[in-house]
Amino acid sequence: MKPGSDAITLRRREEGSKMAARRGQGRTCTTGESMETDSRDADSEGPAQVYLPGRGPPLREGEELVMDEEAYVLYHRAQTGAPCLSFDIVRDHLGDNRTELPLTLYLCAGTQAESAQSNRLMMLRMHNLHGTKSPPSEGSDDEEEEDEEEEEERKPQLELAMVPHYGGINRVRVSWLGAEPVVAVWSEKGQVEVFALRRLLQVVDDPQALAVFLRDEQTRVKPIFTFSGHMGEGFALDWSPRVPGRLLTGDCQKNIHLWTPTDGGSWHVDQRPFVGHTRSVEDLQWSPTEDTVFASCSADASIRIWDIRAAPGKACMLTAATAHDGDVNVISWSRREPFLLSGGDDGVLKVWDLRQFKSGSPVATFKQHVAPVTSVEWHPQDSGVFAASGADNQITQWDLAVERDPEAGEAEADPGLAELPQQLLFVHQGETDLKELHWHPQCPGLLVSTALSGFTVFRTISV
Repeated sequence: MKPGSDAITLRRREEGSKMAARRGQGRTCTTGESMETDSRDADSEGPAQVYLPGRGPPLREGEELVMDEEAYVLYHRAQTGAPCLSFDIVRDHLGDNRTELPLTLYLCAGTQAESAQSNRLMMLRMHNLHGTKSPPSEGSDDEEEEDEEEEEERKPQLELAMVPHYGGINRVRVSWLGAEPVVAVWSEKGQVEVFALRRLLQVVDDPQALAVFLRDEQTRVKPIFTFSGHMGEGFALDWSPRVPGRLLTGDCQKNIHLWTPTDGGSWHVDQRPFVGHTRSVEDLQWSPTEDTVFASCSADASIRIWDIRAAPGKACMLTAATAHDGDVNVISWSRREPFLLSGGDDGVLKVWDLRQFKSGSPVATFKQHVAPVTSVEWHPQDSGVFAASGADNQITQWDLAVERDPEAGEAEADPGLAELPQQLLFVHQGETDLKELHWHPQCPGLLVSTALSGFTVFRTISV
């Protein structure tokens, strides 16, 4: 444990903990996901059964969900003291398309501690992340000693640099301004702050420098820019992927503000909000292909498309007025197709074709979650794949290209599986109060999530 680390731990989940197993349909690779129940009741012993979240009887006393490690290529968990409502993955210089194990990754996160003064902005370096291991075989004492040595070498590692932050952090988003990494932080104080991250990235790579930083420097780190014009807190935040330094922030008072970088390394924030939403702005997404276009979603149940070339009062171009039955919590704009993905309080996931957005109808609707959707994101490389998390403690992986194989006979084998959406690849469980997830842009198929129970890093056999 590092000095000031708030009892940090990083470990693989032990067998017997609450996790997922597999479901076999659709993709040529075989299985997606599932869940198995392990009954400790002597009167009901029998073969393990597939557990379908929200689609069958609840677990009985003595039953628990048991992880099927064969459904995971990699699985690790991390805890950082106070839970984090939001995080972002920091692109690094270790290369793209990394699949060779062990893996290293960098995260920036912000805490939601019980007291305002106990919060921290954090840079995490997770490394020595190995894949899941096959069950040990019976062998000699020498083989057991070798296994213990190998297990020690395979232990995951976590380095953490923290900066004190007064007030809980609602959302963080990282961007690179040329060679300089920065993070925008939405605070419950009603401010949006920008912090430079170069020093934090340096010290998590150097144990000696990290010790010096935690002892002498962390309290001196201050934001390089602060905007207090929202007059209340918010959650919506997005950096432009096309114009470095251009930022959007949206608040719970229905207002969206545009930030424009200036030559002096600062920002000009337009005091005129974009006019359109009637309730809290929940999420914002810049277009990946057009410099001036962005999307927003709101607690007023709508999704809107805007163009900043128009005056803020006239910038809304398109509106899906009743996109969901209730709050629209999150959206994700595909980097590869003209699709927008949304998730709402109704537990529904919807895919919108922006070429047909005027119709007000999605091109696909999926219902697997049984509680509000808390996060959605398209896979950065596979244009048809996306992931979602919900307040029902499920993370689901989907593939729009999947169709049920009529020759598989799955419905006959287990009628419950026939009720699942064809495009559902995998259901991951075992976390508590899931808040946000992200695909790693440089490690194909790797998902990271944050929840009340901590961070989870995993890759399934399905993606």
